[in-house]
Amino acid sequence: MIEHDGRIIRLKRIATSEERGTFGVLLDDQEPFCVTLEPPLILQPDAKTTPGISCSPAGIYTSSRVDSPRFGNTFEIKDVEGGHRTHILFHKGNATKDTKGCLLLAEGFGCNGVERSTQGYNEFIERLKDLDHFILQITEEYS
Repeated sequence: MIEHDGRIIRLKRIATSEERGTFGVLLDDQEPFCVTLEPPLILQPDAKTTPGISCSPAGIYTSSRVDSPRFGNTFEIKDVEGGHRTHILFHKGNATKDTKGCLLLAEGFGCNGVERSTQGYNEFIERLKDLDHFILQITEEYS
């Protein structure tokens, strides 16, 4: 098990659709600071372990700082589906076409996804600048 720095970041998923993806809000100590977009929630049993076609299941995960060749300094979510899914990163992007299972970060919701991704990503990195690991708690709160 990876040691973490005691910080808990919560991802509250608030809406999902096959066409637009899964939308959420990141919270740090109950303070919302970023919105997210992930692939749609796919309920077929094999979708949970097949990379790139579904968002990660709700649960509690450790996230560790990594230096991604493509996305640079970011965090990776570890131990998703018992290690069947790897390289699930937090990174910039505005629509589900920009992700293959990762969490896109942004400042607001838009007509076709999320908006102001660079600003959202920068706020995420700045907020967690002193951490190497944190706990990510994902909940689904669809209405």
